[in-house]
Amino acid sequence: MAEKQKSLNINNSSNKNNSDKNKPAWPASSEEGELAIDLYETQENLVLQAVIGGMKANDLDISITNDMITIRGERKREENGKIDKFYYEECFWGVFSRSIILPQEINADKAKAIIKNGLLTIILPKLEKTKKKVLEIEEE
Repeated sequence: MAEKQKSLNINNSSNKNNSDKNKPAWPASSEEGELAIDLYETQENLVLQAVIGGMKANDLDISITNDMITIRGERKREENGKIDKFYYEECFWGVFSRSIILPQEINADKAKAIIKNGLLTIILPKLEKTKKKVLEIEEE
């Protein structure tokens, strides 16, 4: 069975006229961070959530097949002058990606992504499984 791949566009309509120069280029370097996620199931959907504070929709690229999702992006530190010394440096800045195999097939065409208050939520509708069919045997 051929895998169908879909790229989710989470840009709002005001961002659609922007050029691709603001998009991160992948692969950017050999050192990539990994995105922490939560993935849970409801009766109708798989739901993936990730904290992505400080990022906008056009900073992310989400690719989906029926059984896998990949999220890529780049966190950029705001320039506030030259930093002389760090006391704590725990935040990851730079290119990150995360690919996971989903626990069940989803309908990639109906997936949607939302960013609200620094939280990325991706809703992945489950594929409806066909019910078991009992075949009658014909005698000839």
